Amino acid sequence: MTVLLWIVLPYCAFLSLVLGSLWRYRHDRFRPAGPGPDADRIEGYGATAFRFGVGLVLLARIVDVLAAGPHEHPDGIFYAAVIAAETIALPIAAAGAVMLFLPPTIAGTHPPAVTPLDRVTLPVLTAVVLSGVLVRFDPYSTADNYRAAETLFTWSRSLFTPHPNPDAIAHAPALYQFRALILLLLAAIWPYTRLAGIFAGPTVAWLARRRPQLTHLTVCPAERIRM
Repeated sequence: MTVLLWIVLPYCAFLSLVLGSLWRYRHDRFRPAGPGPDADRIEGYGATAFRFGVGLVLLARIVDVLAAGPHEHPDGIFYAAVIAAETIALPIAAAGAVMLFLPPTIAGTHPPAVTPLDRVTLPVLTAVVLSGVLVRFDPYSTADNYRAAETLFTWSRSLFTPHPNPDAIAHAPALYQFRALILLLLAAIWPYTRLAGIFAGPTVAWLARRRPQLTHLTVCPAERIRM
């Protein structure tokens, strides 16, 4: 069960992310479908906020993972910068996600624009944010006993080596295991939701303008606003 849950499942999630992204590119070039110009404007603001917030969170987490010791968080300015970045970025990313998902879900005028996976994505994102906050402020995680470094960081880094270490997360507290699983779920469903085009969409649109022969895609003004 340990191998299935903490080695096989993560690689299946990564495979879903890669293959799903390839499918989405071939299917619609990551172009969003929306209910109208007013919602386009709201979702455009949401996409910008979500990109900024998630980008800043990812940068902070990468610094945390790389600078943390085996049992301790980064020292001094690095740790202060990580905390400050996440404190600023998480509310911005959450607000962006609400603006992205709520208008089309409430309107319901274009059912194909909102899939069943879209409807569960906002709760999944909420669980990701809340679990991240709880892990960050775990009262039992101290400078010389940094639980995230001992569990999540050790396990996740090992997945990209020839020798994965499932025991690091298999013996972790339930909160850390839940966070690992919810992150895997988000990665697995990402290409099939409205989030798929948040980062890939602008890249494909830029390539379409620079190298039309590579993408065979014409980007219309409305799509530029949405993405």
